[in-house]
Amino acid sequence: MFKFALVLLISTVLLVFLMPFIYTVSPYELNPSAILQAPSYEHFFGTDRLGRDIFARILVGGQISLIIGFLSAAIASCVGLFIGINAGFLKGKVDKSITIVIDLFLTFPTFFLLLALVSYIQASSLVLIIVISITGWMGMARLIRSESFAISNKPYIKILKLANMSTNKIIFKYFAPLLAPIFLISFTFGVGGAILAESGLSFLGLGINPPQMSWGSLLSDGKAVLDIAWWVSFFPGLMIFIVTFSLMQISDYLQSKANEKEIQTT
Repeated sequence: MFKFALVLLISTVLLVFLMPFIYTVSPYELNPSAILQAPSYEHFFGTDRLGRDIFARILVGGQISLIIGFLSAAIASCVGLFIGINAGFLKGKVDKSITIVIDLFLTFPTFFLLLALVSYIQASSLVLIIVISITGWMGMARLIRSESFAISNKPYIKILKLANMSTNKIIFKYFAPLLAPIFLISFTFGVGGAILAESGLSFLGLGINPPQMSWGSLLSDGKAVLDIAWWVSFFPGLMIFIVTFSLMQISDYLQSKANEKEIQTT
């Protein structure tokens, strides 16, 4: 299943970013004579209420959705990694302060926090990346903090501290290799969560605004004609499902491998 999910994810990403160079139909062109046409050879995924080609719009919208998903997850993961390592390594008051901040963020439901932030800001790709990053670092921070705390209690780490080895050298040489599997697992989960968060906001009309588009906004466009034109919402929803399903399978595989390695070392 892992190989299938990896191939599926790579194929989807390549399709979204490379296919527009081959399939040159404009995603913005209005065609009054082709309104709500079903999928056909001329329009692979059909057309929407304004006669625009849905396949072309999914390709362009997918670029925005994937960029927001991967960038926001990368930023959130790096922030969580930095905060988690500092909490686990420094311990004491630093750890307690960071734990309080993480718990405060976690007391608010993430999606409602996203809604609150976006409702006061004009949404754009950059704004969504920043907002999703702000609300997505806590899970990574908690995982890294817990593992860093365990690593810092190992005898050889205590010896290195007594030997006055620089903190940066200890973290990069000894912490980083042990934390890498957890980071990758959390990152893959984060990408899927970020794509779903962006899609949810866009579906509610608080995400990407026209003329820009994302899979979430395309999904929202089709809800008014769902009973007569299923394809308008089906294909954007299918793309979201494919990417998130692939990421979850990859994350599960990485987690199982990390657990096997941990069992072997113990």
